[in-house]
Amino acid sequence: MDISKHIIDQRIKKIVTENPSWFEKIGDEQQKLSKAFVCLSVSSYLNVELSEAAGYLTEGGNDAGIDAIFIGDFNDFEFPVTIFQGKYVFDLEKDSNFPANSVQKVVSSIASVFDPQKPVLMNKELKPKVEEIRSLISDGYVPTIRCIFTNNGLSWNVEGQQHINNAGYPAEQVQFEHFNHSDIVDLLQTKKDINATIKLAGKSFQEDFNFKRVLIGKVNVTEIATLFENHGDAILERNIRRYLGLNKNRVNEAIKGTILSSKKDNFYFYNNGITMICRKFSHNALQANDWSVKVENLQIINGGQTCKTIQHTLNENPSGDYSQVFVLVRLYELSGDGIDDLINDVTIATNSQSPVDLRDLRANDSIQINLEKDIEVLGYTYKRKKDGSTSGDVIPSSVAAEAIYSIWCKKPHLAKFQRNELFGKFYEEVFKNINGVQLVLAVLIYRFCDNQRKKNDLIDKYPHLPYSHNFMAMIVAQILIKDLGIPYNKLIHTEFIRVKEHFEKNTDSLYERANAIILAGLKKLYTDGYENIELRRLSATFRRGDLMSYLEF
Repeated sequence: MDISKHIIDQRIKKIVTENPSWFEKIGDEQQKLSKAFVCLSVSSYLNVELSEAAGYLTEGGNDAGIDAIFIGDFNDFEFPVTIFQGKYVFDLEKDSNFPANSVQKVVSSIASVFDPQKPVLMNKELKPKVEEIRSLISDGYVPTIRCIFTNNGLSWNVEGQQHINNAGYPAEQVQFEHFNHSDIVDLLQTKKDINATIKLAGKSFQEDFNFKRVLIGKVNVTEIATLFENHGDAILERNIRRYLGLNKNRVNEAIKGTILSSKKDNFYFYNNGITMICRKFSHNALQANDWSVKVENLQIINGGQTCKTIQHTLNENPSGDYSQVFVLVRLYELSGDGIDDLINDVTIATNSQSPVDLRDLRANDSIQINLEKDIEVLGYTYKRKKDGSTSGDVIPSSVAAEAIYSIWCKKPHLAKFQRNELFGKFYEEVFKNINGVQLVLAVLIYRFCDNQRKKNDLIDKYPHLPYSHNFMAMIVAQILIKDLGIPYNKLIHTEFIRVKEHFEKNTDSLYERANAIILAGLKKLYTDGYENIELRRLSATFRRGDLMSYLEF
């Protein structure tokens, strides 16, 4: 018996039971469980809340073989897209390969979805997302695509691989991965401490500093590859940057290219190195060179992508000579009082090069802790870190950040398309001086508008809704406080019940008034008529924030 299959089966049944609204259009119980499995896969793979993952689902008739799709933040004229195709087998004692015909369907869809000139038969959940992708492509952005085939069984067989090979997609732009029940359970489980021995090459430097210890040396890349073969990605548990893959990050491509080039012996000088932390390290200090360092509770907090790229490159090219290819390693022994705060500060400081998800690291700062206490008094639970909670009274910090930046900071386009920066360079702007009442009200309004954009009858009447929900939330909030005569900075606990009740009593009228403002703005922006705007152009309007100067509220 595969215990991981039974764990996942129980978990998806719980998802269906706890979130009936997600499955209300599905009558068949097995179809509900299949959808729940895709939702759990998306949540686990992308490391997002289940409720957020549910918003990425597109499965149903005319879904082009795409059960879920996620469009990441764009930068450097590239944007990542992750496509999910899920297959759930209800016979838990059966090990099945991922169906080759399903692989073929997704492979074929890629050629159509990412070509703005080709027609695609799409359902109403998929179409807005595809048009958003095509809008970005029309503006000159290049998609980097990752296709995730997820099931509770084995990877695709030879026939499935042939479909992938025959497509001939460029490896630097399209990648295919298998993700199954065991991978999900591995991500869900609490990781054990990692104890390892690291072999340093040549002379190294060790010093006691400010009641802590630091060791600096160089390590052969084969040692790094072995470390990851032995311990897997658990060694990156504290690392805030998820490995993006060779095809999605030109820095990783450059690392691989250097390791395989004639310049590989100088790799040490080209790379910024790897930063590790541990509870304790020890070595033979009487030995002059080539220390073997025993490390307790090892974690990599910077350089995770370098490590993963080294591992992948060496696995793909096992016959290469890497004897003179080294990388710089910094090892910090950190322990004692206040160590969690120090680790957070060190990790943030050493990961400032590119947009990253800093949510879990920010979770322990005083702002987030105080908000948690403030919001608890209002009857809500504020989740500073990701967990599996899906109750409406639970507010993840990621949702709060997007709602606040859209509504109170009045930057809805950045809130949606620069989400990675909400806990990065926008963090102070988002959370500075925010209180629990302002946060909860922003989330309630944001969630209402987000739910409205999923209603097909409204979308048929107002095609802008799949793209404008952040704008709609901003306008609804401004109308709300204007009606009540309460300035934003006066939204405190004494006003919470009154404002909340007024919002809940008047949601429909507030939404209609906000929609009227959006439509009026669109008519001013597009004098040839709002009805004539194609969807990809409409998507770009809200993505770029073109409409902001045309809104009157």
